[in-house]
Amino acid sequence: MSLLTIIFALLFYFAAAVIIIGLVYRIRLYATTPTPLRIPTMPAPTTGAGVWRRMFFEITLFNSLFKSNKWIWLFGWVFHAALLLVLLRHLRYFTDPVWSWVALIQPLGAYAAFAMVAGLAGLWARRLLVDRVRYISSPSDHLMLALLIAIGITGLGMKYVAATDIVAVKAFFLGLMYFDWQPLPADPVLILHLLLVAMLMIIFPFSKLLHAPGVFFCPTRNQVDNAREKRHMPTGASPSLKQAG
Repeated sequence: MSLLTIIFALLFYFAAAVIIIGLVYRIRLYATTPTPLRIPTMPAPTTGAGVWRRMFFEITLFNSLFKSNKWIWLFGWVFHAALLLVLLRHLRYFTDPVWSWVALIQPLGAYAAFAMVAGLAGLWARRLLVDRVRYISSPSDHLMLALLIAIGITGLGMKYVAATDIVAVKAFFLGLMYFDWQPLPADPVLILHLLLVAMLMIIFPFSKLLHAPGVFFCPTRNQVDNAREKRHMPTGASPSLKQAG
């Protein structure tokens, strides 16, 4: 077994542990953080079903962003939709046999990578060209966009420029899942792509990219507008406060 295989096997075990433990910790933190006030963004739903409907359209169509800025919505939605397709397409590397629906989306997923990079480029251009956005953008914002674009470009490079042995790559990742390590191809573009992916996995729980699960805990979106009908009691309120209510 080559040193390269050992290094990347250990790297991905570490990256998987970081992203899983980090996500569990942050989601638990979000779930237990008190929300002392009713602060849903108006117009807000007045029923639980309305909140579910609002969250569905917010997560799938970015409804509030569409109302706020059509250009940002376009680039953002294209990126996220394409990213979802790309991730689903990559399930073929972790399933044997490959699920039928994963096989069906392979052609779409192959071209979705172009849309993903284009959407990211549009979002990055906004941070560079719009004065007020450039002023509030931190170095980490640019680094996250650069990292995601680099992952997309190296992935496209493996398909259209320097093809790699995808059968061996699949064997490597299946081997990681079953603790039966298999050799990893020593292709430079593949190595760079996997390094960037591992970096993203390690950074994800500590970055702004954590808005992915965070949106489900956003009080401006997930609260019912019933402050006049029912007193809101924050999580962890003292017994005396509850009795007073």
